[in-house]
Amino acid sequence: MARLAIARSFLADYARLDKDVRSAVDAAVVKLARHPDPGRYVEKPPQSWDDRIRTFDVDGRWRGIALAPIVGDTYCLVTVLPQDKADAYASTRRFSVNPAPCQVTFVSGYEELRLVLSRPFAQWRTFLQPSQRKIAYRTGYAGPAQVTGGPGTGKTVTLVHRAAFLAEQAGAGQVLVTAYSGILAESLAAQLDLLIPNEGVRRRIEVLNVDRLAYAVVRASRGAPVIADERMLRGLWADAAARARLDLTPAFLKNEWEQVILAQALTSEQAYLTCLRAGRGRPLSKAQRGQAWQAAQRVTGELAALRQSTHLQLASEAAYLLRREETARYRHVLVDDAQDLHPAQWRLLREAVAPGPDDLFIAADPHQRIFNNRVSLASVGISVRGRSCRLSLNYRTTQEILAWAVPLLGAEPVTGMDDEVDSLVGYRSPMHGPAPRLRVAATRAEELGWLAGQVRSWLARGIEPQAIGVTARSAELVREARDFLKADGILTSPLSGHGSAQAVRAGTMHAMKGLEFQAVAVIGVERGLVPEPSAVTPAGEDPVGHAQDMQRERCTLFVACTRARDHLAVSGTGEPSPFLPPPPSAAVTD
Repeated sequence: MARLAIARSFLADYARLDKDVRSAVDAAVVKLARHPDPGRYVEKPPQSWDDRIRTFDVDGRWRGIALAPIVGDTYCLVTVLPQDKADAYASTRRFSVNPAPCQVTFVSGYEELRLVLSRPFAQWRTFLQPSQRKIAYRTGYAGPAQVTGGPGTGKTVTLVHRAAFLAEQAGAGQVLVTAYSGILAESLAAQLDLLIPNEGVRRRIEVLNVDRLAYAVVRASRGAPVIADERMLRGLWADAAARARLDLTPAFLKNEWEQVILAQALTSEQAYLTCLRAGRGRPLSKAQRGQAWQAAQRVTGELAALRQSTHLQLASEAAYLLRREETARYRHVLVDDAQDLHPAQWRLLREAVAPGPDDLFIAADPHQRIFNNRVSLASVGISVRGRSCRLSLNYRTTQEILAWAVPLLGAEPVTGMDDEVDSLVGYRSPMHGPAPRLRVAATRAEELGWLAGQVRSWLARGIEPQAIGVTARSAELVREARDFLKADGILTSPLSGHGSAQAVRAGTMHAMKGLEFQAVAVIGVERGLVPEPSAVTPAGEDPVGHAQDMQRERCTLFVACTRARDHLAVSGTGEPSPFLPPPPSAAVTD
């Protein structure tokens, strides 16, 4: 079932309607919100100037105007007009391109619609679900605050509203909204543009992902830094490992540098020799630590000679530079998808804002940790004790999909950034739909043929192409799937949204983060691909690291599957991934 968003401009138009027309609008909007295939309910005007405009009948005399989504399946109700004016409107209007139009409030039933439309305009434009609103519009937090919850529980929209609330306060200073991913930062900026009509208030909010923030701080100090190429880095670590003559792989040494030395900001060999190596399962003797330190020094020396830096080095340098400034750059810092940040990045954010009330607002879900970064907030000087809350109601994904996807995470307890065990107990959805479909094929060609058939069946049901997502663990398999679908006459575009608006979206599981679709096909979920062997530390090298990597791979699959709102299809070739539940499962097996 698609979702319906209501544009801010709609309320004023609605208030001017006669009472009988408003009643007809209420019924028509609820019908659209509840329709399983809205593409069959709304109509595309024959002479519309904007390809996304759709209309639907209200009472024979009035028609509703809605925007079809570019990505996902959220339709946006724009206005209601008499029949003749609706036709003229569609032929003369064009809307700006936005991957998440009108993401302000969503309607799924009459009571919810009545609640939204009964509010004064000033309150309605920032409407949230009650549990989210309580968090976003709290008068103030005495210090850093954290909101957690599973996928689809509204952490991001709560954070966006919190940013707007803080920026609107009298005497508000500069606000930073940030995240690990540049794509997510762009999405956050677009949502803020929609939410805040006052340009002066909007200008108080800067949106940068953490790497861009570090880059900007360093560039202002010493000029534009050069980011080290990952392939070149692998060569430097391979050379350092060979010279060290240790029974340690280049990948192990690189991780030791990033997860111990940089994570703890260690600046001397003595500090490294005596530090705790939390999270590193393979013990190292004093001699081995000394050799590992020398290997790290060799690599950093090579980078310095080349005048290049990694993103984590820039974060450390930027934190040092901000520490020297007399006043903090920001009054408030809000961090989305916070579970993926490295300790060096957290130290940067801690230095970017002065400690005090409402200094940091953090949205996180450790069950969606898909990168090799773990942090205890307390270890970087951030305490959320007594100021942490949890959302448990999923407003995006059906209960059938959730019930199938949550077990993918396994049974190992997950620790949050507040050092407490984070649980999905009580995590649920009020929406229902078909069970996920699972297919195990004998060959890749057979699997891709099933994929094409599945996509065609969704299209035949009225699901628009851009509301369908196709994903795999590897970019290579994504390219193979796109080529197959193209040969079968199905147009695809990358997940970034570049390309045709009327195209199925396709990309890697990591790139799916933060996106949502009415229907999702997850392919290549088989042994040898999921988990990705190159992303998992061998158990013999580091058993703790191996376990962490396996959990991260589980999280990656979980994230991909929970991008689906109504329909989920999972497939693989040969032997299924060990992460998949053994048959019989809750999924429909083909």
